[in-house]
Amino acid sequence: MKINKVLEQFKGKLIVSCQALPDEPLHSPFIMGRMAYAAMLGGAAGIRANSVEDIREIKKNVNLPIIGIIKRDMEGSDVFITPTLEEIDRLYQEGVEIIALDATTRIRPDGKTIQEIFPVIKERYPNQLFMADCSTFEEAKLAYELGFDCVGTTLIGYTDYTKGHHVPDLEVIEKMAKEIPVPVIAEGGIWSPGDLKAVFDHGAYTAVVGSAITRPMEITKKFIEAIR
Repeated sequence: MKINKVLEQFKGKLIVSCQALPDEPLHSPFIMGRMAYAAMLGGAAGIRANSVEDIREIKKNVNLPIIGIIKRDMEGSDVFITPTLEEIDRLYQEGVEIIALDATTRIRPDGKTIQEIFPVIKERYPNQLFMADCSTFEEAKLAYELGFDCVGTTLIGYTDYTKGHHVPDLEVIEKMAKEIPVPVIAEGGIWSPGDLKAVFDHGAYTAVVGSAITRPMEITKKFIEAIR
């Protein structure tokens, strides 16, 4: 497995997702910048961030590699993570080390599939690293074949055909790690240090933890559920 220097920095380490959507209390580039700084001080090897505004602020606070995304709900498609070329262009211009995008088999807002659009993206930006956000092993395998530099389990449970799947899905992570020759990034459902250890034990190259570290509203809900 030939690994790019950026990806080498992530091997066996933790990436922290610092995101807050518009309807969440911590929605603010300033807050995400400080959140990323706290994650860096805690030992994070990288940051996953949503929106150009947040990425710019995070860069002021940390010198870690960034996986950049732009979430955008668009009519007629369930694809919302970096859904079009417009978002790719904006993230590239910001200079993020890795651009992540939905690599599921769902039809995209422009009516195309990932098979149709990703070759165009790679031709436009041949030196950019790309992460495939997938929901099944088959999607991750296809993403590798299309030329993605790493594959993630980000969207397990978010597609109609994976709803209800337990996450983190250790079986899928292990199968990906054994059969797909690019780094496998475990993401989704990692709520405890035990979960994190488990994904690494099943072959994950690196892992992204978000809600359990950076979303206090969701963390509070977990505690409340425990005492109901």
